Amino acid sequence: MISARDDVTGLILAGGRGSRMGGVDKGLQLHRGRPLAALALERLRPQVGKIMVNANRNLETYRAMDVPVWPDEVPDYPGPLAGMLAGLAHCDTPLLATVPCDTPDFPLDLVARLAEGLESADADIAVAYTRAEGRLFPQPVFCLMKRSLHDALAAFIAAGERKTGFFARGQRNTRVVFDDDAAFFNINTLNELEQAPRPSA
Repeated sequence: MISARDDVTGLILAGGRGSRMGGVDKGLQLHRGRPLAALALERLRPQVGKIMVNANRNLETYRAMDVPVWPDEVPDYPGPLAGMLAGLAHCDTPLLATVPCDTPDFPLDLVARLAEGLESADADIAVAYTRAEGRLFPQPVFCLMKRSLHDALAAFIAAGERKTGFFARGQRNTRVVFDDDAAFFNINTLNELEQAPRPSA
């Protein structure tokens, strides 16, 4: 039986180049007066037993948020999968939950629902999907995976693969559908940062 808190380490993915923001460190950009990464930490922390951040710049600034910070173990910013690999390498719980730093309003029951889906499907990785206009859209950086996937992910990255969704589909995976598509609104540009919606509650 999975405990959605005690068996799960949460990981905030903040290690990207921030290319569409002009190369700034996205996780440190202010939204509602606080860094995006701090908002993500606040939202994820109650859902997990332990928590950490993946970042490749400004490590001391992230550590000042009172969390362990781990950079990619693969050079040249290869993408979210490298952050996930770093998380798995430093995870000492059976499960790792990952969320990006640029989605400040992801569901408060994200981890619990992913854990329920993982267990009921007897899967190794559960991936969030959103429903909009009758269609399902994968949100592969929002996932819950078993720590035992570390070696498979390392081999996948070593083979030159970079697409998060492709890795998930190559494992024993399950989809967990969230109907609140707006909760997964992510901020990619400075303009989106200015226009990002505020939560209704």
